[in-house]
Order: sequence, then C-alpha cells, then structure tokens
Amino acid sequence: MSRIVGRSLVPLFCGFALVAAAPALAAGQDYRPSFRPDTLKGPPAGKPNHVLVLATPHLSGLPESFKPAMLAPLLKRLADWHPTAIATEDLSGLQCDSLRRYPARYATTVADYCPDPAAAGQAVGLDVPAANAEAERLLAAWPAAPTPAARRHLAAVFLAAGERSSALVQWLRLAPGERHAGDGLNDALVAALDKARDRRNETNLIAAALAAQLGLERLWSVDDHSADSPPPADEKAYDAAIMKAWDNPASTARRAQDDRLKAGLAQPGGVLAMYRAYNDPAAAMPVYQSDFGAAFVEPSPRQFGRNYLGYWETRNLRMVANIRDMLGLHPGSRLLAIVGASHKGYYEAYLNQMHDVTLVDAAGVLR
Repeated sequence: MSRIVGRSLVPLFCGFALVAAAPALAAGQDYRPSFRPDTLKGPPAGKPNHVLVLATPHLSGLPESFKPAMLAPLLKRLADWHPTAIATEDLSGLQCDSLRRYPARYATTVADYCPDPAAAGQAVGLDVPAANAEAERLLAAWPAAPTPAARRHLAAVFLAAGERSSALVQWLRLAPGERHAGDGLNDALVAALDKARDRRNETNLIAAALAAQLGLERLWSVDDHSADSPPPADEKAYDAAIMKAWDNPASTARRAQDDRLKAGLAQPGGVLAMYRAYNDPAAAMPVYQSDFGAAFVEPSPRQFGRNYLGYWETRNLRMVANIRDMLGLHPGSRLLAIVGASHKGYYEAYLNQMHDVTLVDAAGVLR
C-alpha cells in the first residue's frame, strides 16, 4: 500500500520532488560501506580455513558417452589437495525434516529433494533430529579403527538422519565382504546403499568416493531450499518472462561451449577439460550475463525476474551460511565445496566476505 500511495503522489509534486530527490538518489547510489570484512582476514590463531569451490556439471545430465571411470584424473587432483572435509549440494536431513512440517509451501521441494528416511528411522528407532544427535555423539567418540559393525550401525543412523551421502561414505569404507545387513541395516537399506554407489551424480561418484578414499567419515549437506515457494498463480506468464530473459547472446555462447565440452567427453582428458572450463575464474560473469543478470533487468510488469533473482541470491547466501557454520565448528578445515557450476561465482563472492575463510583457486588444483 505504501508503494501505491508513494507513486500516486509523484504527479502532484513532480517538479519539486524529482529535482529535490536527485541529489539524494545520486548520493545513495555512490554510498559504499566503510566496513569491509574481506580486508580483515587475520591471520587466525591457528590453521586458516581453506575452501576450494569446485564447480561441476550435474553428472546425471551428461550424455551416455560419460563413464564414471573418466573421473579418475579429477579425483586424483582433488585427493592431492588433501581436503579434510567435503560439502555437497544436498539438503540436510534436518532441513528436510523442517520443510516437511510446512507442506503448503514446500510439498514440491520435499518430493524433489528429500527422500523419506522413515524406513531407516524405524530400523534404528530414531526420528530425524534424534538420529542426527546420535550421529554426532558417535563421531565425537569415534575410534581410529572402528569395527565393521560400528560402521554399519553409523551408516544406518546416517540414513535415519536423512544424511544418505554420509551413510554411503561409511558403506564405501567397509570391505566388500562386510557390506551386508545387520547392526541397524536391513536388506532394503543395504540394497539402497548398493544402488547409491553407482548413481550418476556428483555427490556419490565424486564426493562420497573421495571421502572414502581419504579416510573421511562423513559429508556435509549444505544446500538450502527454504527460499522455495509454490508456483505463482500466473505460472505461464512467469515462465514466459524468464525464458525470454534467458534468450540472449550469452546463453547462446554458453550452450555452444557446453555442446563442445560434452562432445569431447570421450576423448582423453575430456572430463578434466570440462572441469577446467567450468572452474576458470572468467566463467562466473557469462553465467551471470546469461541467467541471473538477464532476469534482473527483464521488464515484465510483475517483475518476475526480480522474484527469481531474489530466490537465487537467498539460496546461495543460506548455502554459504551453512558452510560458514561448519567451518566455525571445525576451524582449520581444508574444505572442498562441490556445487553446480551456476553457484560457484556466488559461493566465492559470499565466502570471500568471511573473516576466517581463505579461498583456493580451483584452476590451479585442476592443472
């Protein structure tokens, strides 16, 4: 209402109001805060937090020419960087548990991103919050050489906690002969873990595989969909406006590059070439120009592009907040944050504002 009232007053005082407001508007546009967290980096009292943001394609969308074995050169370079923690673009069990309580807003989000942990919860007798607390308790006293039974039990607890990727890490750390039912895992849960090993996504084929190889006990699910909303009443108009914004030269150039990279996947070094392209420091601006920047200035009367951009910035801010929360609990981490390529520029820009975060250039690691 205040915006409508404000607009209705403009014609009555247009000569005075516009002239008087011009200096104020100009001053507001020139304002820059004097407090710059990115210039206040320490050094900290102990080891710094190093964060390597790895932009990735969603492996499920790659052509059949892609084979998981092609990831070996990438995995070697990431392992050589020696991360002590790995974050993935997955919703945490705790967030999914929260979203389930608000189906009017999040029913579609839950259906798309939150597998039901109820069967695992029944197997171990824990709901999602209790299973998360139990996983933390177990890890706090985790021995250097846990028994296979302890690993099977922790895998079951992680499944009940809604942390499937961390359950897979425990499963991969077991010797093949120890991957069987028992200690909270029933046959159905075992089958689900076996199936997850080969699922074509970056969490399973890169993050979990690398964590198991490096001797890590878990992954960190840092995605956030709490900014999701139900489709607007005029969904067709919204979709049309966003699609029109995306129809631009930068999008055409990005599609052409993706086509070239995908066509070369089967060639020696093809997968590594794709990751190098996605993690080139110059890649962030074309992403913005083709997608979020184009939506920002699209002229629909309902300002659909600004709705979309607001969702996107909010999501990335909350994802980075989840990362910062994890680093605060575990200072001195070397964190590998694996995320879809469109997020990388926002991840790095927001993380760079943090006092206790030192970014690592992925292009150097991938050489």
